[in-house]
Amino acid sequence: MLFSSVPFLFYFLPCVLLVYFLVPGTLKNGVLLLVSLLFYGWGEPRYLLVMLASIVQGYVFGLLIGKLRGRPAAKACLAASVLLSFAALAYFKYADFFLANFNALTGLSVPLLRITLPIGISFYTFQILSYTVDIYRQDVKAQRNPIDLATYVALFPQLIAGPIVRYSDIAEQLKGRIHTMGKTAQGIRRFILGLGKKILIANLLGELCSIFRASDDKSVLFFWLYAVAYTLHVYFDFSGYSDMAIGLGKLFGFDFLENFNYPFISKSITEFWRRWHMSLGTWFRDYVYIPLGGSRVSVPRHLFNLFLVWMLTGFWHGAAWNFVIWGLSGEDMASGNP
Repeated sequence: MLFSSVPFLFYFLPCVLLVYFLVPGTLKNGVLLLVSLLFYGWGEPRYLLVMLASIVQGYVFGLLIGKLRGRPAAKACLAASVLLSFAALAYFKYADFFLANFNALTGLSVPLLRITLPIGISFYTFQILSYTVDIYRQDVKAQRNPIDLATYVALFPQLIAGPIVRYSDIAEQLKGRIHTMGKTAQGIRRFILGLGKKILIANLLGELCSIFRASDDKSVLFFWLYAVAYTLHVYFDFSGYSDMAIGLGKLFGFDFLENFNYPFISKSITEFWRRWHMSLGTWFRDYVYIPLGGSRVSVPRHLFNLFLVWMLTGFWHGAAWNFVIWGLSGEDMASGNP
């Protein structure tokens, strides 16, 4: 179900808002969890089991890490949680990529799995990872209420295209949220802005790109037009969804961090990456780049850290070599070198 679709705009969202504001505060997270699971299972109900399994392992290992804090067993629990999270992501998103490359290198013909990618798995996997790591680092306490944790992971506004929301940013908001007319108005305005980006700009640019691909008469000017149109299509589609997610979050009392900061006004490639998909850039900075040593290491190790993070950033966007190359085109960390 897309945010810009008729079922979502005219049926799902109005009904959800009506029920959400009618129930007492103690039931609001439960309502959000149920409607989020309904939203997620709308197209592919079978993948609800994958999400629920991820939530359960995050919840259980989070409690264990919190209970065993400071002991070697806590690190073992963290490693198990990270391994399970990455195993699910690797199987569903990257299995065919690795099999295809294995076949190309060996000349074998191992059949591809052709698995359908579960919606939002990249986002909720990273959210669970940051949750368990933050507990291990003692930045947050383990959430004992399974409904609250499941609501955080499955929350439908940011499930499709982010931003990647960290538990530490909304832990207090899960306990209790203040709803005001001003915040609701901000949410409505932000949602409409994102909807306009998606429908009026991104979709039209997408149609132009489709016309280019179907055309047999491609001039040099047409290639340049396609390049610009595709670039803007990706930006307005992605940032439009982020705007809608932030707006929906405000309607339900949440304050999500910004995900895009006008990247096309940047004066350098470095600045562009600091403004583009900021929640992903800061995630890799805090959970990969800094733990590897950041820039406070030898020059060869620093270059390796940058290479690895940017390769993973590109690989996160898609299981193809063009995404890896795109990621490696970055010149610096998305949010600066610590």
